Amino acid sequence: MTDDSDKDKCIELTCDQCANGAGLAFDFSFAFQPIVDIKEQRVWSYEALVRGLNGESAWSILEKVDDSNRYRFDQACRVKIIKLAARLNMKQRLNINFFPNAVYKPELCIRTTLAVAKTTGFPIENIVFEITEGEKIRDEQHLINIIEAYKHLGFSIAIDDFGAGYAGLNLLATYQPDSIKLDLVLIRDIHKHVPRQAIVKAIVGVCDELNIDLVAEGVETKEEYQFLKKIGIRYFQGYYFARPAFETLVIPEASLY
Repeated sequence: MTDDSDKDKCIELTCDQCANGAGLAFDFSFAFQPIVDIKEQRVWSYEALVRGLNGESAWSILEKVDDSNRYRFDQACRVKIIKLAARLNMKQRLNINFFPNAVYKPELCIRTTLAVAKTTGFPIENIVFEITEGEKIRDEQHLINIIEAYKHLGFSIAIDDFGAGYAGLNLLATYQPDSIKLDLVLIRDIHKHVPRQAIVKAIVGVCDELNIDLVAEGVETKEEYQFLKKIGIRYFQGYYFARPAFETLVIPEASLY
């Protein structure tokens, strides 16, 4: 839910308004990081990551977001990402992080996203909305309503940073997403850490049982990759394959798979 200070602004914004920053006092762009499918040895999806106009860090932008502008920032992000992805001729899936607390009414807040997808010809079925588990959900039922509304329209849903924050098993038990992304804390040096190995193996089993795609996020070394591949993970994201590329689509080298 949005704060009262931004609630009056929760009206349908046009694509042009969002593309021009939706009245925000700052502007921004995006980098893209590939998520690879090691079974088919191809890029499965690209995650859009906010950056400054000259490639400055995500934090340089996110520190300017608060309850007074969260809705407008969320709407502007969606339009900018889809327009940029279309301009880059992206054929893969597109992962977009969103703020559940910025969505006032799902059916209203999604209209601009649908409009820009139609205008640019970007397929709705290729858009994946990532719920960031690190953001505390103020109203769990509101989040469930968002998920149901988005899936009904043809979007996919992913839980980001799984194992790090607030949503986790509760959300997984209540409403199954299309995919989950393991938090990098579980991934780091997993080949050396038996407790993490046990936890991740259990999550692999749960995802197999529930038919949920599992992404290992934050993979940085060959050793991490080889262990995770051995236990059955198919989708990977991290510096081992490619760093985020500013306004560019990188394809990892085949030798890394």
